[in-house]
Amino acid sequence: MKNGSGEYGRPADAESRADPDLDQAVFVALGANDKGERADCREALEAALARFPGEGLEVIARSSWWKSAAWPDPLDPPFLNGVARIRTALDPHALMAALGRIEEAFGRTRSARNAPRTLDLDLVAFGRLAGDLDGLILPHPRAAERLFVMGPLAEIAPVWRHPVSGRTAAGLATTATVGRDARPEADSPHS
Repeated sequence: MKNGSGEYGRPADAESRADPDLDQAVFVALGANDKGERADCREALEAALARFPGEGLEVIARSSWWKSAAWPDPLDPPFLNGVARIRTALDPHALMAALGRIEEAFGRTRSARNAPRTLDLDLVAFGRLAGDLDGLILPHPRAAERLFVMGPLAEIAPVWRHPVSGRTAAGLATTATVGRDARPEADSPHS
């Protein structure tokens, strides 16, 4: 939600309590708009987070779940999205493989681009790494444009700075152009 300064994230004084480890932070975006075998997308996302430790991914913080219309086709079911800050000993490619295994366990199939999905896990940022790492582009090349990524990221790390633009997550959330309807669910937990 917007704070007194007009930016998404925590209160304006959060900048004075900036986490000195944000330069090493690893962020993963989670999303779903097909509940698959679960009761709903929230249950699917919670179950996905519960699988992270088994892949060597310690969840340090997580956002609330944000709901938005499907993009680019708003006739598809709405999405539920969030962001988790994780700690891992894995390198970026091994982390992507771990995320792929979790997606596969949830029945993720890659058919048409932007088709409904049971689980979508994206590596948003891996510390300050930037560029093409043997086919893995970091930070995620479109995350900064998406309110359903930057809004949740700003909840848990409002002063995190994008490795390329240098802009904060809170600032990027105010200028994101995709998924402008994204809003946190009122009863959604975050830490």
